[in-house]
Amino acid sequence: MTEPTPRLLPWSSPDGKPCYLAGDGTGYVSRTADDIEAKQLGSAAELIVEARAVLAGRRWTPGEIHLLAEDLTAALADVHRVAESRGGRLAELLG
Repeated sequence: MTEPTPRLLPWSSPDGKPCYLAGDGTGYVSRTADDIEAKQLGSAAELIVEARAVLAGRRWTPGEIHLLAEDLTAALADVHRVAESRGGRLAELLG
């Protein structure tokens, strides 16, 4: 039996490098990562609603658009990391 591929965690090290977890996915750190991923995905969904409302209003300042772009970029980076992590685990399960 092969060792499971380390899981990409939804946070980075202090110097910005990816963090990984080796394990069976049932421990405290795995559950914490699951909770953080769920919150990140929920925040991204809320931000989509906010972005649509801002853009539909067509009365925004350059500062509002800049802040929206920063928030959307951060959310997209979080969602991308979650997708990479889950995709890697799914590929391992499917063999």
